[in-house]
Amino acid sequence: MATLTIGLVLPDVLGTYGDNGNSIVLRQRARMRGIDAEIHTIKLGEAIPENLDIYCLGGGEDTAQILAAEHIIADGGLNRAARNERPIFAVCAGFQVLGESFRASGRIIEGAGLLDVVTGSLQKRAIGEVQTTPTRTGWTAPLNQQLTGFENHLGGTILGPDAHPLGMTSRGRGNTDAADQEFYEGAVQGSVLGTYMHGPALARNPQLADLLLAQAMGISLRDLAPLDLDIVEKLRHERLHQG
Repeated sequence: MATLTIGLVLPDVLGTYGDNGNSIVLRQRARMRGIDAEIHTIKLGEAIPENLDIYCLGGGEDTAQILAAEHIIADGGLNRAARNERPIFAVCAGFQVLGESFRASGRIIEGAGLLDVVTGSLQKRAIGEVQTTPTRTGWTAPLNQQLTGFENHLGGTILGPDAHPLGMTSRGRGNTDAADQEFYEGAVQGSVLGTYMHGPALARNPQLADLLLAQAMGISLRDLAPLDLDIVEKLRHERLHQG
């Protein structure tokens, strides 16, 4: 691979809570291993290339989220990338947008249909630290470290039969307050991964970042040289063990 191309999708409307940092984490962790990597920023109204190596979407408010959904559906590039099994990492509003439908501005909005999930409303807003144990499903099976993030959402996301939870919550709300799914967080389907974890999530979960990199490069996680970064381990320890 000459250059790893990281698509930052619609950061002008899906860029709250520092989620744009996920693309920076991917780029830096690649470069620290001697892998050339570049971020391609795709703004509202611009075509979404279907041939990038990996894609990141972040959070946003209702109006921005609706604009993002309309653009992604009309453009079609992200859907074609998913069909080509390019990894797509989406957080919060981006997660909802990639589902079948979501609730925003008091109405139900059509989603991009890349995840078999629908999003309605929680009874009470989920806000605070969230911690999960990875379900180790499909291509995410190598994950064996606790996942941690910060959730801030009113959306309640229900998984259909084709989507699998990213993790099971031990702290925080997760996807929904529905009784039959109350311990689920995130969703994985094909090459698409959605989560409610802000942080940025990939700064707080380096193993997940590396798994996405490996998926983008067509290699296994064990083929990536380890990075020993004391500051990252300190951050994880603080977040996983805070009161």
